[in-house]
This record gives sequence, structure tokens and C-alpha cells, in this order.
Amino acid sequence: MHTIHDRMTSWRRDLHRHPEPGFEETRTARFVAETLRSFGIDVAEGIGGTGVVGTLRRGVSNRAIALRADMDALRITETADRDWASATPGVMHACGHDGHTAMLLGAAEVLAREGGFDGTLRLIFQPAEEWGRGALAMLADGLLSRFPFDEIYGLHNMPGLPVGHFETRHGPIMSAEDIFEIVLHGQGGHASRPDWGREVMVPACALVLELQTIVSRRLQPSDVAVVSVTELETDGTRNALPGIAKVRGDCRSFAPTVSATIEAEMRRITEGVARGHGIRAECRYEREFIPTLNDPGLADAMLAAAAGVSAQASMRAEPMTASEDFARFLQHVPGCFGFIGNGKESAPLHSPDYDFNDAALIHGLNVHVATVRARLPEQERPAG
Repeated sequence: MHTIHDRMTSWRRDLHRHPEPGFEETRTARFVAETLRSFGIDVAEGIGGTGVVGTLRRGVSNRAIALRADMDALRITETADRDWASATPGVMHACGHDGHTAMLLGAAEVLAREGGFDGTLRLIFQPAEEWGRGALAMLADGLLSRFPFDEIYGLHNMPGLPVGHFETRHGPIMSAEDIFEIVLHGQGGHASRPDWGREVMVPACALVLELQTIVSRRLQPSDVAVVSVTELETDGTRNALPGIAKVRGDCRSFAPTVSATIEAEMRRITEGVARGHGIRAECRYEREFIPTLNDPGLADAMLAAAAGVSAQASMRAEPMTASEDFARFLQHVPGCFGFIGNGKESAPLHSPDYDFNDAALIHGLNVHVATVRARLPEQERPAG
């Protein structure tokens, strides 16, 4: 007889073999919906595009909570040779969303079969987390009015953390992400006569270096922030100096005031570099993700639930400068986001040889189930 862990492993590997990027999770969503229905759970599909919401009710309480898993994959080519490696060229589950989906399906099966809670459970399977667009799409599609809930909880695997361990924290746990593109306009020309034009390669390189002073020289030492230039693109070639350069990257922070300072300083530096080199510049700055902020009381509650089923549960999670779309739900409903161990030997997230550790599936299931039963406790029945 197959155990629940066997089934979750089978689901996880099937999802890994058939990854789908954001808002294209049609096969994944269909698999999730069919699996939930096989447990007798009410299912709504197409929420926010490809999102799925399952609803499971037990008892008489009017309280409702939600558990959330993300479903999308990344546009990365998998390099590892596994039986369940991606069969879709250029797309892979490099962040473990296949595992997150499988362990929430496992929790749904256990709770549908065994109960042990009183109230309404919403099972949210979200698209397009990596884009930072899926939660907004589900919210815009009436998630909170159509499937109301009082609290929300989510889990993410963490390479380097031992399997069976759980960590969370009060307040900020994952950062905001802002993206930028700076376009420098000059006059390209022959590589042998830079004095004939206003080439942009030198000012672009100067700009890349100057942007690094924002964190080190313009923010307080106690502020946590990262400014990373990730692309430099020009229209030049081996013997032609460029007339256009595009500098792109992203910024991470935990406070709106820090984000605002980064943007203001970036615009100031860009203007100064452009003026100093006699060229023109445009700076586009957009806020993609907001900080993920755990409710302190619910973080305590999730930790207490996890402590009963985890090898080790703690508040030792350090704030991460990676970002998480779960934050959009926390703007509307209090909740908590936590990490489960993917093993000390795990490849990093977003690595082409990453894989979710199947040994972690049962631990994610147990934390989900324990959280539901703690937050929606069964009422004591009077003695007959």
C-alpha cells in the first residue's frame, strides 16, 4: 500500500517533470483541481488566471484560515540528470514550487480524511509567484470576497536548513524588490575617434560603480538593502562606440523609506553622470514585490504548531533579501510565512541543478496540518 509520502513524492516528481511558467500553469492547475476533487474537496478554478482554490469545511465554526502554495516554474534549463528531470526545454522547478504544491495536496488529503478541525479551510494554489503578479491577479479576481478567510499561512523550502527543521520570525522575513532600467543616450561613432561623438560606454561603467555607493554611503548602517546591477547592454560593436546603453538591475529593502531613498539617490547619481559626460539619461524605477511581514502573534502560533511536529522549530530565521509574492496577501489578512529545511547539501534556489528534497514533503505536510488544527481547534463536546 502506498503511503501519503509515496503519493506526495509521485505528485512532486510528476510536477517537476512537467514545469510551467507563470500564468501558464494549465496542466499543473488541472492536476491540482482533479486531485483535490478526488478527496471530496470543493474546487474553484481559473482564479486570477490559472489559480485554484479548494474549500474544506468541518464542524460549525464561522472562522476560516488559508494555506497557500505556489505552482509556477522558472525559465531555467535544468542541468541535473534525474529520472524526473524537466521534459520542457528551458523551464524547470528551480525553486521548489513542485514540492510546495505536493505537500499542500498531501495536507489536503489528510485533513479531508481525518478532519480534526472546526471551521473552513481555504487551500490556495497560486500562479506566477516568481513574477510577483499571481497574488495580485487572484486578489483582483475577488479572492477575498469569494473565498473569505481570517488568517493565511505559507511555507517555503530552504537549502542549507536541515530536513525536519522549521524557522520563522516576527515582522519582516523577506524583502521588497524594486527593479530599474537606466537608458543613456549619446552619440556613437568610430572606435578610433571617441572625440567625434558622445559615446556612452564609459559613463555607463561609471554609473555601475557609482550606484554601489548608495548602500555604503547614503543609507544608515542599520538599514538592510542591496543594489545590484545585473545587465549592461549597448548598441556598440568591436570597432564602433555605442550611442545607447541600458543599465538594469534590482534593489532589495525592508522599509518603504529605504526604498524611497534608493530611488532618489539613483536618480540623482544618474543625472550627475549624464551631465558630467554631456549625454542624456532616463531612469525607470518600479516596485515589483513588497516586504513580507509576519504578524507576531500568528508567527508565535505557527511556531507552536510546528514545534509539535518538527525536529526543531525556532524563531531564528534571518530576514532574507529575496522576495515573496505571499506578501500581497499579508497586506489584507494577517498571517505567517515560514521555512522548512531542504537539507544542508541542497543546491541553491534558482540553480539549474536544484531539486526539492522529497524527504521534506512529510514535514511540510505535518506543519500545515498542525497549523490548521491549532488555529481551527475542535470544540469540546459536553458530556452526554
